[in-house]
Amino acid sequence: MAEIATIARPYAEALFRVAKTADLAAWSEMVSEMAQLAAYPDVIALAHNPVIEDQKVVDVFLAALKSPVTAEVKNFVTALVANGRLALLPEIAAQFHTLKNAQEGAADAEISSAFELTPPQLQELMALLEKKFGRKLTPTVTVDSELIGGVRVTVGDEVFDTSVRAKLQQLHVALAA
Repeated sequence: MAEIATIARPYAEALFRVAKTADLAAWSEMVSEMAQLAAYPDVIALAHNPVIEDQKVVDVFLAALKSPVTAEVKNFVTALVANGRLALLPEIAAQFHTLKNAQEGAADAEISSAFELTPPQLQELMALLEKKFGRKLTPTVTVDSELIGGVRVTVGDEVFDTSVRAKLQQLHVALAA
């Protein structure tokens, strides 16, 4: 996977430089939308079909986007298609968001909870996590019933696991030793 990250990095950095001169939040949404679209198997098949011309792939891809397409977006997608890199958009988006978070002093927090969190619970949890990690966090919440209870939070390469499952595993290890 290091090769994909290496290939995607210059595209993400160039896109980030363009986004900084405009509306970074709008670009962030656009990059996320393009990444989601590029991850569809039908889009990947279209991009790799040697019979279809590059311009047709660009036109179909841009037409499928919900957000308004600017000249910069069109040029970026054209460059990706011309270089056979459209499938890299999910990795480009991940690196773009990492650059954006670094500039803003923020980070993404992946929260897995045993049960659905209510908005007040999420707000309280985010306040505690932002204090613990010392930066603003952007949460992505999923429900994982295998946790039994509690939450598991991943911020970058740091993991904060207070789930019942993790505590049971720790108990198992302690008893087995």
